[in-house]
Amino acid sequence: MKNRLKVLRAERDWTQADLAEKLEVSRQTINAIEKGKYDPSLPLAFKIARLFNTPIEAIFEDETELETSPS
Repeated sequence: MKNRLKVLRAERDWTQADLAEKLEVSRQTINAIEKGKYDPSLPLAFKIARLFNTPIEAIFEDETELETSPS
């Protein structure tokens, strides 16, 4: 799943550790989400969206929707 977490975090000058503390997760979790190696649980995704005051859909994108349809 693609996401804008790194961009949103950088806009606020937060480190991964800062964001992890605010979300009550590990820094490694933030790193894995940002790199697309881990998809957050729905409760965590909602928590992220509330923290950034942004709809979930504006942060996370389903990569299957980004693929082009066959011709």
